[in-house]
Amino acid sequence: MSERLAKTKSEGRAALVGYLPVGYPDVDGSIEAMVTMVKAGVDIVEIGLPYTDPLMDGPVIQTAATGALAAGVHVRDVFRAAEAVAAAGAACEVMTYWNPVLRYGVDAFARDLAAAGCSGLITPDLVPDEAADWIEASAAHDLDRVFLVAPSSTPERLVTTTAACRGFVYAASLMGVTGARAQVDSEAAKLVQRVRAVSDIPACVGLGVSTAEQAREVAGYADGVIVGSALVATLVDADDRQAGLSALARKAESLADGVRG
Repeated sequence: MSERLAKTKSEGRAALVGYLPVGYPDVDGSIEAMVTMVKAGVDIVEIGLPYTDPLMDGPVIQTAATGALAAGVHVRDVFRAAEAVAAAGAACEVMTYWNPVLRYGVDAFARDLAAAGCSGLITPDLVPDEAADWIEASAAHDLDRVFLVAPSSTPERLVTTTAACRGFVYAASLMGVTGARAQVDSEAAKLVQRVRAVSDIPACVGLGVSTAEQAREVAGYADGVIVGSALVATLVDADDRQAGLSALARKAESLADGVRG
């Protein structure tokens, strides 16, 4: 992941990070969608692992996750998706709540994730203080650890969280659940500045980006622009699979143009 972010930085731009949950509308369809995003200009794919109790997910992502669970998605499907994304030429991280990793086995999950060619995990409900097992397993298998910081993070928490991160730190631009918004919270730029004051780790901003204009704005100060709900919505709102893939490609291309603008 560090290499991919260094590459986009050398090109004078931020990376575009696109989120999709594995298993929606089914596993094969979700993998096709992820590859479609890569072809449309997404640099890093954030592969979501659907979960029954999604604390941070807004209604669009919850709809897709519920559909994926109903269709019978399994934890192992994230490894299939990671292999496909890597084969398409993009980097990837798995976005997951911590309980599925615990149930699978922390070291086993890390082992299989590394074997699939994925860079690491984004863990929204796991803080470094409680992540000893994951820190050990990720180090053993050379994987990224991406923890979250928010505008409410204290100076002390910024120091400890960024120190525990590897790959990048996820800067949540606002407090609350995910979802596309009319504008990106003004606190996002301040948060990135605060991160850079205590660490040289790349900072990627997520929660709320939905348009090329917003992507261009965030790319002006962040190392990566994370887009989730706006991309997932193209599949959720489509009349059929092909229409969804076409809408997804158009949205990803527009966001990629914004980031590269």
